[in-house]
Amino acid sequence: MTKRAVKAENNATKLKQENALLQVQLKNYKTENEALRSGQSASLAVVKQNADLALQNLLTVITNSRSSIKQLVSGAESLQLVADLLKSIDRISEVSEDRQ
Repeated sequence: MTKRAVKAENNATKLKQENALLQVQLKNYKTENEALRSGQSASLAVVKQNADLALQNLLTVITNSRSSIKQLVSGAESLQLVADLLKSIDRISEVSEDRQ
């Protein structure tokens, strides 16, 4: 009986030590989990900030490209007018030469 009691007491002591170790590990895991969650939140904030900056840059590019396209169309219209004018000059020259 005494052997059983000593064995049970030793077993209980080992279980208490194991329980204490597991409690420390649990506390460490909880601390690590909180740190990861706060880091994740910070990462999401950085991603959102980068997305906002990319959006602003994209909108600026769109605005500038629209302006450039309008200038390009205006320039093309001017060139078409010059081309039409040159055609007219050729026709006038041809008519003048025919009359002479």
